[in-house]
Amino acid sequence: MTVVRSTLSEEALGVTGTALQETLVDLLGLSLVGKQAHWNIVGPRFRSIHLQLDEVVETARAHSDTVAERAAALGVPPDGRPETVAATFALPGAKSGWLRDTEVVELTVAALGAAIGRLRERIKATEQADPVTQDLLISITADLEKQRWMFEAENRAGDAG
Repeated sequence: MTVVRSTLSEEALGVTGTALQETLVDLLGLSLVGKQAHWNIVGPRFRSIHLQLDEVVETARAHSDTVAERAAALGVPPDGRPETVAATFALPGAKSGWLRDTEVVELTVAALGAAIGRLRERIKATEQADPVTQDLLISITADLEKQRWMFEAENRAGDAG
């Protein structure tokens, strides 16, 4: 069933739809990783990292909605079902149980870094296929890079002295 007819060619729609779906899964998974760490962090930097994780989650959730709506606008049904996310999520995830604050920072830097790397691949892939989606992916990348920078700075706090 086609509800919305895309303005893109079939080939461009295939590339763009894949990029958007993979990004949706990454963002939904990233928000879950952030919340898991948020709930289980312990250590002397608990409060600041606990609150900073909420910023990552909020960023990921807001962008996931925008990505899903972009897919729908192009006639590609977004799939954010838990089973889809569980089956296709490829970023680093949190272990079960309590997480030291240092582990959380390392995990968050790694997960954001992996998401950024995957986004950069999709930016290249959508350059010709759909510059509008490419622009969206560039914006998401900038926001995730800002979050990664903040956690990386937290990770390097002891190196400055």
